[in-house]
Amino acid sequence: MTDLNVKQEYLHLTYVAHRKKSAGEKVRQLLGIPLTQYLIFAVVLAAFPLLAQAGVLTSSFVFAVGNTMIYAIMAIGFCLLMGYSGLASLGTAGFVGIGAYIAYYFMQVYGAPFGAAFIVTVMVSLFSGVLVGFISLRIEGIYLAILTLGLSEILRNTFISLKSTIKLDMSKVRLFGVKIGEDQVYLLILALFVVLLLITSNLIRSPIGRALLSVKNSTSAAQAMGISLMKYRVLAFVISTVYAAIAGLMYMMLLRNMTTSTSTLLSMATSLNILGAVVIGGAKSLWGTTFGVFIIYGLQSTFLSKIPFFVENPAFITMITGLLIILIVMFFPGGIAQMVGNLVQKRKSSKAAAKVQRRVDSYGRK
Repeated sequence: MTDLNVKQEYLHLTYVAHRKKSAGEKVRQLLGIPLTQYLIFAVVLAAFPLLAQAGVLTSSFVFAVGNTMIYAIMAIGFCLLMGYSGLASLGTAGFVGIGAYIAYYFMQVYGAPFGAAFIVTVMVSLFSGVLVGFISLRIEGIYLAILTLGLSEILRNTFISLKSTIKLDMSKVRLFGVKIGEDQVYLLILALFVVLLLITSNLIRSPIGRALLSVKNSTSAAQAMGISLMKYRVLAFVISTVYAAIAGLMYMMLLRNMTTSTSTLLSMATSLNILGAVVIGGAKSLWGTTFGVFIIYGLQSTFLSKIPFFVENPAFITMITGLLIILIVMFFPGGIAQMVGNLVQKRKSSKAAAKVQRRVDSYGRK
């Protein structure tokens, strides 16, 4: 069989594969759509409270999943900021505090409904994001990270001076005039998480996402192409701060109380852990970032807390996380998402090569 015939046969197979898709291929194509993935993800997580009521899962497990989703909301905003804008920030914890304290003062002290507290949280975090975004035009790199860390500490000490212990009485909280219970809070967190995932995914694939990447790769080249550096840097910080503040609001809805002097939520540990989650999962992958948050926050509370060794040696978990970050940075800078992507690509390439080779061999025997 000549090389020309082999090439013609290969082109024919490619044409047939694109023209006639099997049911399995159609399902795989449908599952490749982000909206389908997020809906399946939402349905699976929404079943957890029902499974807990049936005795299949424990209420502590459902609580841990809800808490992990709150940190995942922070992380996807940070993923956009660092992975697509190339901006370093260690101020996540301070912006989380904005949402937590607004939740307390508006819903507990003033008796405002959840919707009003949510709107105020978004507005205040918008202002904070714009402020830090303008600062990022003059300061970059490690100096920007230090500046945001300092801003976070200023916010933290401001919150301590306002009230060191805040507690939210859920009997006073209303959503559309209806009291919110534990299961409703979990579903509300899930709904916000999935909606923000979808918004961020669409944003990344839009011209805005491509503009953010161009700014990250080369500010001078982006400006030469007519891309406004101020616009997209401010936008990136606004989105990140809004997500962090929403996470703080939902934190108070779920945990209901916080002592600022002892809680780690508003400390630098939260900012560093979110950074670690994004690095582990992949700074350019929303699913990878979500998986990284599960490793940092969810794994211990859902599984490792049931193992006596890790209960007696909690520092061992931190050591494993640190080692994992080192290995990821050394061998897979794109995180676990890059590692999985490489494996999938190799598998597809080997299957395609094997299919063509089998076809060539069959013609060769003829």
